[in-house]
Amino acid sequence: MGETERAAEGDVRAIVAGRHGDPFAVLGVQKIGAVFVARCFVPHAESVTAYTLQGKACGDLTRRDDAGFFEGRLSIRKRQPIRLKASNASGEWWLTDPYSFGPVLGPMDDYYIAEGSHLRLFDKLGAHVLSHEGADGVHFAVWAPNAERVSVVGPFNDWDGRRHPMRSRHDTGIWEIFLPDVGEGQPYKYELIGPDGVKLPLKADPFAFRSELRPATASIVAGPLEHEWGDDAHRSYWRKADQRREAISIYEVHPGSWQRRDDGTFLSWDELAERLIPYTVDTGFTHIEFLPISEHPYDPSWGYQTTGLYAPTARFGDPEGFARFVEGAHRAGLGVILDWVPAHFPVDEHGLAKFDGTALYEHADPRKGFHPDWNTAIYNFGRREVVSFLVNNALYWAEKFHVDGLRVDAVASMLYLDYSRKEGEWIPNERGGRENLEAVSFLQQMNTAVYGTHPGVITIAEESTSWPKVSQPVHEGGLGFGFKWNMGFMHDTLAYLAREPIYRKHHHNEITFGLVYAFSENFVLPLSHDEVVHGKGTLLTKMAGDDWQKFATLRAYYGFMWGYPGKKLLFMGQEFAQRAEWSEERALDWHLLDSAPHAGVRQVVRDLNHLYRSRSALHERDCEPDGFDWLIADDSENSVFAWLRKTLDGNPIAVITNFTPVPRYDYKVPLPRQGKWREIINTDAEVYGGSGLGNGGMVVADFADGEGALASLTLPPLATIMLEFIG
Repeated sequence: MGETERAAEGDVRAIVAGRHGDPFAVLGVQKIGAVFVARCFVPHAESVTAYTLQGKACGDLTRRDDAGFFEGRLSIRKRQPIRLKASNASGEWWLTDPYSFGPVLGPMDDYYIAEGSHLRLFDKLGAHVLSHEGADGVHFAVWAPNAERVSVVGPFNDWDGRRHPMRSRHDTGIWEIFLPDVGEGQPYKYELIGPDGVKLPLKADPFAFRSELRPATASIVAGPLEHEWGDDAHRSYWRKADQRREAISIYEVHPGSWQRRDDGTFLSWDELAERLIPYTVDTGFTHIEFLPISEHPYDPSWGYQTTGLYAPTARFGDPEGFARFVEGAHRAGLGVILDWVPAHFPVDEHGLAKFDGTALYEHADPRKGFHPDWNTAIYNFGRREVVSFLVNNALYWAEKFHVDGLRVDAVASMLYLDYSRKEGEWIPNERGGRENLEAVSFLQQMNTAVYGTHPGVITIAEESTSWPKVSQPVHEGGLGFGFKWNMGFMHDTLAYLAREPIYRKHHHNEITFGLVYAFSENFVLPLSHDEVVHGKGTLLTKMAGDDWQKFATLRAYYGFMWGYPGKKLLFMGQEFAQRAEWSEERALDWHLLDSAPHAGVRQVVRDLNHLYRSRSALHERDCEPDGFDWLIADDSENSVFAWLRKTLDGNPIAVITNFTPVPRYDYKVPLPRQGKWREIINTDAEVYGGSGLGNGGMVVADFADGEGALASLTLPPLATIMLEFIG
């Protein structure tokens, strides 16, 4: 072997030390003049022989460095991948040389990745099982533009970062390597050396499609999702639907504490499918919304501090299990919505924080890059690669797992630069304002991509301020969400019902005010997990009065809410009046359903869901003012509210609520039509645990001089009734 064919001494030292920034320029098959030379780094080997992939010996390599650096001429006539037979005193082993393979990514990938317009990043980055240049293996790719060196490590190389340093694609900051000897199910991480030459803590793959069960934090090589979907009917229906005019009633679920096995461990996705899907269908909801199910290290974060946006958490099984759950839900007529968290991420050392030794995914300045409320990092929405990472994640869940929607957490914290910050703790935007223009642009891009690529999938914003046009199209200056949580409804109604009934007449406007803005957005009415944790009690315990009054008020509240314009959301356990505050550490108190008052509340929710879905007047114009008319808005003395819900084709429905424990007899309610009105629900019915006071199932509205029709009603105490015109 001639001197010109030998690797430079500095290159050898750098390879052995794991400090070489371009290992593919040294290792593998190199053409030098008219000959091919092979170089490899195989620790513990005393001899190495090169073979073609077809098994033909093509060269003995000489040990250049005792640490395991070998080189030598090859007898091949064209560049090709090679296998290596290594041996020492303990025996011999085979390995396929990853440095003899060409890159997997191509120039068009570089172009779209650099531009930030790649909408299939999840097919390119992360770990992918594939065949390449005649060999089966795994392609790893990760974005780390400021790293001096990036290696993939795992049990396949003794977690030794010197063994598999990756190829740098300088134009994009992507590092990649194809490892022929790695397969599905292998744990792995990335070992990075930062720009200051310091080795970083091992990092999980930002694009990991599967992860180890906590407290372990490695990523796992996942094969392609092989689930054969059979949910075309469900998806076709929602693709064609105008969601604003559909009945949407959401059951919000934390999958780790809805139910548990007898030994206290988590249910698997298949066990959840067997229990949760039939229960949700029977209770009448249209959708299940899961608190975040992407991988997260800390159970008490409920998933809101995620380290693996692309990996369904290992707590409930593998990704295939989640796919089976979604299909099972679809076949049963249920949609599946995921809580999605692009607002912040935790600073666990194996996660995204300081990923390549610099503030890569987050802002370097803590005034823009750190959340004081959650001690977490904030994504840099001004960086196109970060925006692309997040937009692609939204598309990933819609495409790979057929989810029906994303509820985006903490949107307000993204929109305002001064969110939860004092003067001097934030930096104004380029116009001198407090709006985060980069976050606005990101949300618009995300919604445009989701609705443009996956019609039928909805996005819902948890946004607690009066930011305009949250649920209006981007081309009209909106953020582009399909819906927005109506936090004002939740806050005002719960504050009102916490007061003793005698004082409610002084706060009448807390109920009526909500209708002033009820159609300014496409609203979801949320009674969510946030209202039943951290010392807030449960919905039942928030209601004023003794136990009977609490149950009656809660039933009345549900009737009021299901008759109110807007889509519905109820957190698990509240459908049967859970008494104990929710904790992620234990299952709900299912034994309460053996008690009549609790079973009655669930029956009310079940019947309300049925009415809401079967009566177009209650859902078709949830987002349109033409579907609502006040009947009685000013009876503060009696704390009575009455309104009409209207539809284009069906009969109108009157909703009347009495929020005092006093029955009202011969109570006059104006109605738009003379004739019979059927009482289609009465939350004071005995079957629900009420007193049984009502109107015998029917009232008649008579003509009143110049004022349309009037009906004389009996209003039960702390109850909601609904009347449907039947002629």
